[in-house]
Amino acid sequence: MRLSTKYTSLTDEEVIQQILPTQPNQCFESLYSRYVSKVYQRCLSMTHDSEKAHDFTHDIFLKVFDKLPTFQQRSSFSTWLYSISYNYCSDQLRIAKRLPLMSIDQTVNLEIADSQEAQIQEETRQLVSRAMTALSVQEQTLLSLKYEQGMSIEKIADLYAIKASAVKMRLKRSRGKLQGLYNRSLVL
Repeated sequence: MRLSTKYTSLTDEEVIQQILPTQPNQCFESLYSRYVSKVYQRCLSMTHDSEKAHDFTHDIFLKVFDKLPTFQQRSSFSTWLYSISYNYCSDQLRIAKRLPLMSIDQTVNLEIADSQEAQIQEETRQLVSRAMTALSVQEQTLLSLKYEQGMSIEKIADLYAIKASAVKMRLKRSRGKLQGLYNRSLVL
């Protein structure tokens, strides 16, 4: 629905005073049509990215629509809107700067760290494998069924013809024993 021509001659502040209480959507439409391109240009000048500028403009007008009833006319509407626009863009750009952009040196250091982590994981796998050999065959099989093959507690219970609670207890004991053996091998 378009505003009648008598509303288009009103100032921003008059539109807010006269139309907002009874027709908030029309009030917003009127202000949006007056300022969308200016807000977009403000965003574009700060971001230098048309896609971000469109996104920021959209977000700013959502914020303005939400806060429009709190506008107190201490300044002109345009000043208030530009202030919101500037602050929003500044905040978004500041947040974006916090996101890590890595230099080549940082990337190399990250690759070294990944390599070291892979080495630690391999050493851990070998220690767990050695600790597994110290377990009984039944304990090894039970852990293998659950954690390597992904078998459910219920299926393991059916396989061994025991209750699920018994399977859980045996798994808990086997894990505890494995953890103890693993911890001892770390000390050695």
